[in-house]
Amino acid sequence: MTRPERARRLLEEHGLTYAEEAGIRLRNTPSPLYRLLTLCVLLSARIKAGIAVSAARELSAAGMRTPRAMARASWQDRVDALGRAHYRRYDESTATALGDGADLLLDRYRGDLRRLRAEADGDPGRIRGLLREFPRIGPVGADIFSREAQGVWPELRPAFGTRARDAAARLDLPKTSGGLARLVAGEDLPRLAAALVRAEPAE
Repeated sequence: MTRPERARRLLEEHGLTYAEEAGIRLRNTPSPLYRLLTLCVLLSARIKAGIAVSAARELSAAGMRTPRAMARASWQDRVDALGRAHYRRYDESTATALGDGADLLLDRYRGDLRRLRAEADGDPGRIRGLLREFPRIGPVGADIFSREAQGVWPELRPAFGTRARDAAARLDLPKTSGGLARLVAGEDLPRLAAALVRAEPAE
């Protein structure tokens, strides 16, 4: 099987992005981008990805789809939504982080992550750096955002974090982001990055 064929099989078997799983139809508009940021906060804790995705769905179902709605919700409302998804141990601190992050986004970017993108002036490293100013978003969270958002923010392409590249090496696929990007069409890059992460055995 050739490498492009192996990549196509990965897309078929594992090519569901975490945003898609969380019910986020990702577009370059404020609410979907904010919901992706929220998902990245949830995925950044040492917790199963499925629970983080469920928590993102619960927050969305409770109406917390924008930074203004998140900021207006009470801390207990956020804790309760996380609890319904069994997002335990980190529920209280994450509820605080989500509130603080919403306030930061409103104060600095008027609630619109596209303003963060503009401030970065097309520099992927700068985008990651600005993302890391949000509570709970570290290198892992910034990588997740980049690999999921590269479909709507092309300047992030190709975005394959360490986990995806490590999985690619074990699957005898290119070990570099550029090499992986040559295997699929540009619009499929988020799906390939997610597929590699999902195909990697949990440690």
